[in-house]
Amino acid sequence: MFIGENPIHINKDAKIAPLVIMPGDPMRAKYIAENFLENATLENEIRGMYAYTGTYKGIPLTVMAHGMGMPSASIYVFELIHYFHVQKIIRIGTCGAVSPKAEIGDLILTKSVYSESNFAYTYNNYVGNVVEANPNLNQVILKTADDLKIKVLYGMATTMDVFGPYIDFERVLNRIPKEYDILSEEMEAFGLIHVANSLNVASTTLMTVVDSKYSKIVLSPKDRETKLNNMITLALESIIK
Repeated sequence: MFIGENPIHINKDAKIAPLVIMPGDPMRAKYIAENFLENATLENEIRGMYAYTGTYKGIPLTVMAHGMGMPSASIYVFELIHYFHVQKIIRIGTCGAVSPKAEIGDLILTKSVYSESNFAYTYNNYVGNVVEANPNLNQVILKTADDLKIKVLYGMATTMDVFGPYIDFERVLNRIPKEYDILSEEMEAFGLIHVANSLNVASTTLMTVVDSKYSKIVLSPKDRETKLNNMITLALESIIK
């Protein structure tokens, strides 16, 4: 195994806080830093993957993008933990609903994630298809959501190696064991949580439903911003507790 003295994909001199919020999109990281953090400074822009560190309600916090797909997300999660000793990570992102229980605009908190990918086997010979998000972190998020009166669905997601809307993902869904009640599909949660679990760091995923196989509704830009702001606020309020 080769692990160099310094990170390859994050500025080695970056000031990274122990608490990290991770959207996929670098521009969303910029949006969060500019609209939610105090005194935020740009700490990384290698490969355009922005990381900002500031404070939220006086507590140091970093928001860093992780890109699309498990390989990209896993690189940044590993480097954040191994080189910068991050203690908690909440991924925030968008997802597609694959259950009628989840509607457009709903927030989903990942209890566990199923994937048929070989990612975890390649990473460290893990042979399971399910990873569990940190239960203590999840309970904090659920309690915070209740306090903020933000509706959250709590359940199982599936992570795919491809962008669901561009394939016949019914093939994949039909291969998932029937005992698993899958609410949503996305592309990063399984890999992110597996790496964090392997390194004994608490992590989970919050997702906003932006499309659904059961609906033709498309969120307006204003509605999308409101829904995403609820997710961002919930993640920030939870991670500092």
